[in-house]
Amino acid sequence: MDKVIISPSIMTADFLNLGQEIKKVEDSKAPWLHLDVMDGTFVPNISFGPKVISDIRRGCSLFLDVHLMVEKPDHLIKAFAEAGSDSLTVHIEAGPDIVGTLKLIKSFGIQCGVSIKPATPVSDIEPLLDLVDQVLVMSVEPGFGGQSFMPASIDKVRELASLKRGRSYIISIDGGIGLANIDVLKQAGVDAVVTGSSFFNSDDRSAFVNRMSSR
Repeated sequence: MDKVIISPSIMTADFLNLGQEIKKVEDSKAPWLHLDVMDGTFVPNISFGPKVISDIRRGCSLFLDVHLMVEKPDHLIKAFAEAGSDSLTVHIEAGPDIVGTLKLIKSFGIQCGVSIKPATPVSDIEPLLDLVDQVLVMSVEPGFGGQSFMPASIDKVRELASLKRGRSYIISIDGGIGLANIDVLKQAGVDAVVTGSSFFNSDDRSAFVNRMSSR
């Protein structure tokens, strides 16, 4: 992969002007848009449902990278897939049948991903690496934006890079990512980064994306 994929997260965007905020992502040339779906149970926050994804899809050509931070996600997969998600990522910790959930996602012809919280070791998802298109390492506790980056997540990226061995999954990381830590993450082997506050607070978002994505 020549460049790191930059996936701005709308959780730190201005929801009163969401269309304009997404246009900023498009104008910056970031290829992905990260959408955090939270149910108030798996994480202590609530965000939005499939209707928002569907509305964004109608007016946006970006790759919609949807992260389901929800308990027992199976009953939501169909709705979010049909809303226009390009990828659905679920948590290994959300249960109960992660393999079945990932296969269900793939049955809709879209990409599937698995995510791990900071306390969850990479070994817990190693049996899934032949099945997934993306592994999302959480470098903060999921649920709220603006948290500080947890350096221990760098070792998880390195471990996932060492486990690739011809596999094609994308190694993504989410939480506290910006110019201060992107270089060490690139060196560790990251393929995609989710960035929220650092992107939307940048004075020159195109320059920010270019600097973040360049190898």
